[in-house]
Amino acid sequence: MSFMFNPYPYEDLNPVNRPKLPAQVAEGVISGIQPVSERLVKEIRQRLQTAPGVTVCLDGYVGADWRALVNLLSGALKKQLIPVTISDLSACYKSSQELDAMLADNLEQDLEKDPVLLFGKLFEGGYETLFDSGKLKALKEKISGSAGVHLVFGAGACSDELREICGIAVYLDVTPKQAILRIKRGGYRNLGDAAARPFKEMMRRCYYYDFELAMHLRAKLLKQDLIDFYIASDDLVKTQMLPREVFNAICASLVKYPFRCKPVYLEGVWGGYYIKRLRNLPEAMKNCAWVFDLIPLEVSLLIEAGKTIVEIPFFTFVCKEGDALMGRQCVDTFKGYFPIRFNYDDTWHSNGNMSIQLHPGKTYIKENFNEHGRQDESYYIIATGHGARTFVGLREGEDPAEFIAAAKRSEKDYSPVDYEKYVHFEESKPGMQFLLPAGTIHSSGRNQLILEIGSLTVGSYTFKMYDYLRPDLDGIPRPIHTYHGERTLETSRTSSWVKENLVQKPRKLRSGEGWAEYVVGEHDLLYFNLYRYEFEKRIEGNTDGVFHVLNLVDGERVVVYSKANPEYRFEQNYLDMVVVPTNMGEYVIENLGDQPVCVHKTCLKKNFTEFV
Repeated sequence: MSFMFNPYPYEDLNPVNRPKLPAQVAEGVISGIQPVSERLVKEIRQRLQTAPGVTVCLDGYVGADWRALVNLLSGALKKQLIPVTISDLSACYKSSQELDAMLADNLEQDLEKDPVLLFGKLFEGGYETLFDSGKLKALKEKISGSAGVHLVFGAGACSDELREICGIAVYLDVTPKQAILRIKRGGYRNLGDAAARPFKEMMRRCYYYDFELAMHLRAKLLKQDLIDFYIASDDLVKTQMLPREVFNAICASLVKYPFRCKPVYLEGVWGGYYIKRLRNLPEAMKNCAWVFDLIPLEVSLLIEAGKTIVEIPFFTFVCKEGDALMGRQCVDTFKGYFPIRFNYDDTWHSNGNMSIQLHPGKTYIKENFNEHGRQDESYYIIATGHGARTFVGLREGEDPAEFIAAAKRSEKDYSPVDYEKYVHFEESKPGMQFLLPAGTIHSSGRNQLILEIGSLTVGSYTFKMYDYLRPDLDGIPRPIHTYHGERTLETSRTSSWVKENLVQKPRKLRSGEGWAEYVVGEHDLLYFNLYRYEFEKRIEGNTDGVFHVLNLVDGERVVVYSKANPEYRFEQNYLDMVVVPTNMGEYVIENLGDQPVCVHKTCLKKNFTEFV
């Protein structure tokens, strides 16, 4: 599931994970659409030796393109005089009108609450809600017991509704970024639709329905080990197929290692240039506003398997190896989701601040959007330029009602708001940690780079109260959400409370010769804690039942490795984000440079279930 609309079409191929794999596993990856087809034909022929007919169900994530593979399979089988029938599962879907009526309550048309119709309510239900029962019954009756090969392709082909006829389950996975790019290029239309909707309308429907169905089915197939052949299908020419045992072995190996995800980069009206220069992003990029280094439902993993690099969505890996990665209690508590998200917000040398904004709490987000949990955030200041400031909380002595009235008036008539009169700010300095529990008004000011860390948020519920009357990159005024913002703003979080609770001074937790660990952010409103390792040569850590996420915020290069198995390692460069799986236990970070380093660490609280 993805809530990003405009990923930049740049492939950062630097963060490759290199788990040591047995030769038979690495050699088991089949690369190229033609070899993939040949391997599937071989499997089909083997099945036909013991049965008169076999049904191949080809399912996939949103944006999956089955046509080339179906055509190759059909042609190869017919050439061998094997009878083939092809069924496009979309012929069994309900009509667009029926689905629109079913989703009316989930996709409310209220421009007062939601000026650009961005939000909605997550749909509860699976593919059974998509199918026309009569048409699906007719398809299954046509296939059941008949001879030859039946190719059934489309979203839901591997769902419970077709399990009884499925002989070979093939799943074409698509990374979130590629899914969005395919939608933008016109390569997708919503389930049941005969024609594509406008892009933003299509994306809204995707988020609350299409993505939701696909993501939950994929998770079920992975957890129950029901996929016979997994296909990484981002690149048609370089299509890679992993038979079940190969896919399972690769995932089981990677989860023993510290690892890094492949980032997604996005331009933005307030975007800066720190990351763009650091990572040599394309000159054609206007700027780099967001770096999704570890937004769990948006990023992917690059994994070296022999001479091949396989790319899979990070959440695919989470679903497959959740227990080893996060721990059973975490999996149960957060319903299988990776519960913390990380990104950079870059306003370095930019033309302005981020919007004045806030996010909803647990009750509001559940009742209004049917989401899974509150949206808490935090900012860690990595680098600052002249005049850098961070806005957090309301100014002491000012009337919140007056601010809300000014924001609501501005939303209607585009009148300016003296936001500095109402919103408290602090001068930003590298190493400062700001905590931003749900309901806290906040903004990152211009001319800084921040590490943003947030709670489990499947979607993105940012309620902008003021955005300086500026248009977005498309020339359209950026939307304001005072309806939701007014109802979620915590007006008691004023300057004195902010200073005491949300801008904390580091507290030494432990130390030794040449190293120390500090608590930089901790609060009862957050279920994760924030720490900083400072050391010259090395420091040791222990996951002790919860995964750690490490960010090299000062220094050139370190290596992170398991203390018990030093071969499980990852070399981490400046601003890389590395995940240390729960099952690693004791680990070591060694400095590979000649200057002291700082590593920011995030992990769940020991008693995190009490705070969720």
